[in-house]
Amino acid sequence: MDVLLDAVEAGLQDCYARLVDDVEARYGVRPTTFGALGVSAMMHGYLAFGADDRLLVPFRTWRNTSTGRASAALTAELGCNIPLRWSVAHAYQAILDDEAHVPEVAFLTTLAGYVHWRLTGRKVLGVGDASGMFPVDPGTRGYDAALLQRADRLVAARGVAWRLADVLPDVLVAGAAAGELTADGAAWLDPTGSLVPGLPLCPPEGDAGTGMVATGSVAPRSGNVSAGTSIFAMVVLERPLEQVHHELDLVTTPAGDLVAMVHCNNGASELRAWVEMFGAFATALGSPATTDEVYAALFGAALEGEADGGGLVAYNYLSGEPVAGLDEGRPLFVRTPDSTMSLANVMRTQIYTAFATLALGMRVLASEGVAIDAMFAHGGVFRTAGVAQRFLAAATDAPVTVGRTAGEGGAWGIAVLADYLRAAPGQDLGTYLAEHVFATAELDTVAPDQDDVAGFARYLERFEAGLPVERAATESL
Repeated sequence: MDVLLDAVEAGLQDCYARLVDDVEARYGVRPTTFGALGVSAMMHGYLAFGADDRLLVPFRTWRNTSTGRASAALTAELGCNIPLRWSVAHAYQAILDDEAHVPEVAFLTTLAGYVHWRLTGRKVLGVGDASGMFPVDPGTRGYDAALLQRADRLVAARGVAWRLADVLPDVLVAGAAAGELTADGAAWLDPTGSLVPGLPLCPPEGDAGTGMVATGSVAPRSGNVSAGTSIFAMVVLERPLEQVHHELDLVTTPAGDLVAMVHCNNGASELRAWVEMFGAFATALGSPATTDEVYAALFGAALEGEADGGGLVAYNYLSGEPVAGLDEGRPLFVRTPDSTMSLANVMRTQIYTAFATLALGMRVLASEGVAIDAMFAHGGVFRTAGVAQRFLAAATDAPVTVGRTAGEGGAWGIAVLADYLRAAPGQDLGTYLAEHVFATAELDTVAPDQDDVAGFARYLERFEAGLPVERAATESL
């Protein structure tokens, strides 16, 4: 059961060791403390612990899409969309399934919350990540008290003794003191004993919140797209949405402001698999190349492809995709006899499909009249300059801005939030980002090319029309 947590511990220790090695190599100093520390990890999910702090069941992530009954029941009872991946959906599904561990639950958290707990001893969570455990009231910047009462009535009706308010982590906004590194935490992170306890930590956040910070998009009418294993868009709202949409969930910025989120379970993993295959082919030919070189060559080829991908269509669904109404996924690559099969079209199609489901969700957001002045993008897929950025502009029909740190993702965002601890008493998060982080940032903005926009629209029509084929594949394979 603790294999995952052992892997988390080993991975963090390796990460920290590499960090101090790098600092020493660059600057000739081996650090023993830092100005501040922050923890970010994949958002939401389900980590359930007993009173003895023992993990009760294996970690369940956004790709565990078995929470359909719970999601539907909670959405109906609470009157807001509760996606399959949210922590409360996982918890209530375990209750509906009469799982043996349920009576033992003493604490629920996310991966970032768990690591923060180990480092500080405090069971807290940043409001952005907390808003994907249970709905948050933007007015109080805490869990919605009225909705907690409704949810607890459902829990109590199933004979469960604990209340959600008693097992969820406390909620903190960006800039709040979230504890200090304890002696045990320092030893857990750095077994060599060099790291000195006592340094301050900011509230832990999920990768959605750190993505907003990493792109400076925390003000109303701003948005960002984070592309990685999953892909999601976050748009800071001026007002609540008028209707409940299963494609959209309402979360918050790390400061607690309301955000509409289009979350797609499947992002760039299938694209990476194709890149790895072509990299292996290059090696087999006796011309090995680095991963960045392979990406650059293939993404460059995609620019030469036909605007609609030449009639090809691909599905990057390694897991279920709630936006598309699929409980399971099967990666597919489909063409008709008259499609144009070329390297350029194949690669354009694989990049398009990474954005296709996102475009379906963004279409719903547009139907609510939500205005977006600026869309920022980050994630490793944007490291190859000008390609994924251009195609995302086509998919959203909006200018897309990418910064020099676009490939750094959530690690950069949580570092900024840790630094914000010093500025928090005097500045709101948006002002701090604008004046201290992005005032001199190197930004590149690409406006949508209208041929690309029209081509992507044709591709998306083909993608949507072929969804029954994807559904059939999940039933047959």
